[in-house]
Amino acid sequence: CSQCLRMHMVSSARHSEMIEQVDRDVKRTHPDIHFFCGDSSFAKSNQDSLRNILIIFAKLNAGIRYVQGMNEILAPLFFVFRNDPDYKNANFAEADSFFCFVELLSGLRDNFCQKLDNSAVGIRGTLSKLSQLLKKYDGELQHHLEITTEVNPQFYAFRWITLLLTQEFNFADIIHIWDTLLSDPDGPQETLLRICCAMLILVRKRLLAGDFSSNLKLLQSYPPTNIGHLLYVANKLQ
Repeated sequence: CSQCLRMHMVSSARHSEMIEQVDRDVKRTHPDIHFFCGDSSFAKSNQDSLRNILIIFAKLNAGIRYVQGMNEILAPLFFVFRNDPDYKNANFAEADSFFCFVELLSGLRDNFCQKLDNSAVGIRGTLSKLSQLLKKYDGELQHHLEITTEVNPQFYAFRWITLLLTQEFNFADIIHIWDTLLSDPDGPQETLLRICCAMLILVRKRLLAGDFSSNLKLLQSYPPTNIGHLLYVANKLQ
């Protein structure tokens, strides 16, 4: 029937758009690291693996599909598995990464579900938890940021949380941070919020002295920091 044909055409168009988006994002994944980027057969093979994992995930999760930035979450997982010193394990990097990616996203999928954006369990609810956590440990800073200068968490922490800080630090530091995130038996969400809160506390002097423009610039381009100390401060917030 004509209605079935239209539905099939719409579905095919969405599938093509999704694949095009995955291709674009995979090619942009860590362009400064030869493992992910370059003309070598090794880099291209790694890109193909990222692409395969993301497309299969999208097909199996129709409610979320592929959301831009998922490639950044997948990248550290695949990097670690592909660089396993045991070549037998490294050969299964694609399959192992897919399994772990699915497991990781299962606890974070609400942050990617657009229908839940304004709910208590969606990304806005998570951002609200960060605001409450900061208020609990540093009420002065929370008031200055959100009331005085009107720098709300969605202006900077949306990316921090949805991409698990992969855009805020260099790749080696990301691996270090993720060791802490993934070691939490209750999942990474609460640990992630504590690390985000610690990031704010570590630059509190600059934030308290800043206005809307300077604070937003600082938090959207977080300065280099000692990751060990950051994680120490975050642990103290338990």
